[in-house]
Amino acid sequence: MIRAKTCAARVAATAALLLGALAGTAGATPTLGGAPAAALPTIELPGIPAQARQSVGALFDTIDGASPALPGRDDVVPVTMAQLEDQLRRPDVRASIGKGTIAVLYPNVAQPFLAAFSSMIKGIEERTGLPVRSYAVDTRLDGAELNARLRQAGTKVVIALGRQGLSATAGLDRDISVLVGGVLLLSDTDNVAGISLTPDPALLFARLHALLPELKRVIVVFNPKNSEWLIRLARDAARAQGLELAAYVAGDMARAAQLYPQLIAAADGRRDAVWLPHDATTVEESTILPLVLRETWNGGVPLFSSNVLHVKKGALFAMVPDNVEMGRTLASSALGMLAGGPRGRTLAPSRTLQTAINLRTASHVGLQLGWQQQRSFDFVFPRP
Repeated sequence: MIRAKTCAARVAATAALLLGALAGTAGATPTLGGAPAAALPTIELPGIPAQARQSVGALFDTIDGASPALPGRDDVVPVTMAQLEDQLRRPDVRASIGKGTIAVLYPNVAQPFLAAFSSMIKGIEERTGLPVRSYAVDTRLDGAELNARLRQAGTKVVIALGRQGLSATAGLDRDISVLVGGVLLLSDTDNVAGISLTPDPALLFARLHALLPELKRVIVVFNPKNSEWLIRLARDAARAQGLELAAYVAGDMARAAQLYPQLIAAADGRRDAVWLPHDATTVEESTILPLVLRETWNGGVPLFSSNVLHVKKGALFAMVPDNVEMGRTLASSALGMLAGGPRGRTLAPSRTLQTAINLRTASHVGLQLGWQQQRSFDFVFPRP
């Protein structure tokens, strides 16, 4: 049996990241936006608080889907954890300690949302083994004050978490490198590299193939303004798994609502599956998502998602970034920058992922998962 308390706490943290990364007004901790200078020490990082564990249900019921577009990326080269570990063993990286410091900017949000960012900061500190100054920021931020503080601390690399964290880097000196994490999609920005919350399609499709090896086609409806960059990656990922990616364009919700019933009605549940990416237009939560859930359930067509919040609602499975591991990966890149490595200019999809499964939906599509198979998933619904 999956340990219910552990599962609930971990789901709360991962769900909070999806919500907290987009939050702009929640929270009331001292910040660079409005607090006196004396109220700005580095934060402590306790374990995930009780509030996070108690808020799982509410977190699964809401999500802010708004997200700007990211142009197509042809230069995304996945980096394995083994490669990152090798980088940390390099003498020049170890010698970089003392050449500068790493700072983290994170949104000024309340619990349980803060727990997700705290987990990422924990991963950053574990990987670097260096003092990491962490600053809560909000829309009242004084950019000049932040820049002066970072300069005084000898900061050479900033890891910006969430949209507020990224926005706070706009006024920084150009010789301070910026990495970003804890965001969904970004517009093209010259001095931005990092990791998106969007799961790498290669890992999603690999999990799909492992669960349902007879499938031949993945159906996806997307808005090019939001997801064209992701669909480019998905085409190659599908081909690597022997799958056809059948991608259909919907520039607005009305077109998406028209397409889904037609595509699902024509699908063969033994050979086809429907994928829901992070797309605010074609995966709108209040109208489009219930429509897709109903149509795929009635048609016996497997539905999987890039959004872990959809699993409790009926999607077969979804993948979500591991907050601590994302922090570790960002820290490895930051150490490389301290060692004189080049600044990246690519936001890559997340490859350090956790997976959720809905056993009721699995049974409905003819997939029976034994105890050993269930243990390969991080979150299992319905909860035991």
